[in-house]
Amino acid sequence: MKSWAGAATLGNLASAIAARAEEASVVTELKAGSEDAYAWLIAHFHQPIYSLVYRTLSDPSDAADVTQEVFLKVFRGMRHFNGASSLKTWIYRIAIHEASNQRRWWFRHKSRERSLEPSEPEEGRGLEETLVDDAPSPFEAMSHEEVRARVEKELQQVPEPYRTTVILRDIEEFSYEEIADILQVSLGTVKSRLMRGREALKKRLAAYVELTRTDWGGRGAAPSGATDVTVQNVEVAS
Repeated sequence: MKSWAGAATLGNLASAIAARAEEASVVTELKAGSEDAYAWLIAHFHQPIYSLVYRTLSDPSDAADVTQEVFLKVFRGMRHFNGASSLKTWIYRIAIHEASNQRRWWFRHKSRERSLEPSEPEEGRGLEETLVDDAPSPFEAMSHEEVRARVEKELQQVPEPYRTTVILRDIEEFSYEEIADILQVSLGTVKSRLMRGREALKKRLAAYVELTRTDWGGRGAAPSGATDVTVQNVEVAS
């Protein structure tokens, strides 16, 4: 058993090293102005970046324009990329920044929403210690299109910056450290926003879940997962 575990660990390490080497090669080609490298970058990242931006802006036309601007900034800024974070993290950081700028432009005449951020933690006790890391996610395996569509709809109503944090963690599956790097905030802030974003989404889904239970009450068991408010890592339609 130990030998198998060791082999798996070595295999993961080898994969990680290979991935970093491949990324370094791609970055070198991108900095050299390789058209093939840029074509790879577009093919690899365009759809996920568009999906991320769309979930932030909720407008396909704005999302398309912002996505185009993201890649223009990536192309122009590639020479300044120093590898302090992964290429993916760097691109997502640019995407979040551009989408946030677009949202601020759109809502600049509206009053600022009341912040949901908690007060500063007590002296000597960081947020990392006060927030549980294993809080149930609002995403679990929901296979039905209707349910996924409803989750997607309600997610759009979760206020920023909590929605973006939920998207990055529960849909894009970034680690907490990667999210902190993308958003340029502390690990504690990531956990705080994630907890509050998940809770906001659960509340928005509560009525729908109860309605689903009622609808299926006289017709036998509901589909697996269809009435569970805490859904984890659902594959929301892009």
